[in-house]
Amino acid sequence: MYRHTRKLHLLLRSLLLSLITLTSVQAAEKIDLIIDTDPGADDVVALLFALASPDELNIHGLTTVAGNVRLDKTSRNARLAREWAGREDVPVYAGAPKPLMRTPIYAEGVHGEEGLSGVAVYEPKKGLAEDGAVEFLIGTLKAAKPHSITIAMLGPQTNLALALIQEPEIVQGIKEVVIMGGAHFNGGNITPVAEFNLFADPHAAEVVLKSGVRLTYLPLDVTHKILTSEARLRQIAALNNNASKLVGDILNEYIKGDMEHYGIPGGPVHDATVIAYLLKPQLFSGRRVNVVVDSREGPTFGQTIVDWHDGLGAPKNAFWVDSGDAQGFFDLLTERLARLK
Repeated sequence: MYRHTRKLHLLLRSLLLSLITLTSVQAAEKIDLIIDTDPGADDVVALLFALASPDELNIHGLTTVAGNVRLDKTSRNARLAREWAGREDVPVYAGAPKPLMRTPIYAEGVHGEEGLSGVAVYEPKKGLAEDGAVEFLIGTLKAAKPHSITIAMLGPQTNLALALIQEPEIVQGIKEVVIMGGAHFNGGNITPVAEFNLFADPHAAEVVLKSGVRLTYLPLDVTHKILTSEARLRQIAALNNNASKLVGDILNEYIKGDMEHYGIPGGPVHDATVIAYLLKPQLFSGRRVNVVVDSREGPTFGQTIVDWHDGLGAPKNAFWVDSGDAQGFFDLLTERLARLK
């Protein structure tokens, strides 16, 4: 009798655990996402990564901004990434052609004159959406359920800053803003202390910081720890599909500059870390800190000043990611690229 009762108990326990697991899986909701971007080689890798993840990411639109190259080129490159991913259902909205206040700068020396070295560029079949990026952001965030939309920012923060300046109440629709940008422990990549995206428009970053929205930063501190290697590039190439060939060709060209400049054995894929963070945050670690952006003219222009040890006791306004699982990142990227043609 005891044995039968125990077997029944174990069976019921197993059924209960299965029900709990099924319920938690069903309860997991997609992330409602807007991706703001300035493609750029690593941006295109990030876009392919995101567009290959429809089960987790409900992408409402891609908004483009001048940054790595001029706006017309970043907008074309975003549409190319969309076409290469077979995701013409996702609209692309062109945004700000210049920063809020500073003189525009570009990064053709890193990304090539077209913003995409290593691959041929052309005019994509599908054009831009009729609305501009700022109008799209305002309309979408005003209509959204409270704190429901995540914004992935892969370039200068000009579009969101303009939207916040015009309609401050749109913060009600924002769940989180996840930013590739900034540097603290690593040092900068455009000046000794400044990272390019923040240097390109520090005034916009200040607007976003002061808006009170929930912020996560993936700075150079973490992106310079998640490097390509010959083995990691081989695992992407082994997929032997069009997406893997595109990413391989882009990265093989793109990483050369950083490897030479920093004397490192591989190259970072900066913007793609944002997508990995959204899909699998357990790959990363960091802490909540106070962040200030220096927008004063001078040698520290564009620097992110991070109170890592809470020396000032100032309000913690951002989660600052400082480390990540490099192999886990490349395994996830490879797995998603395998879903594309």
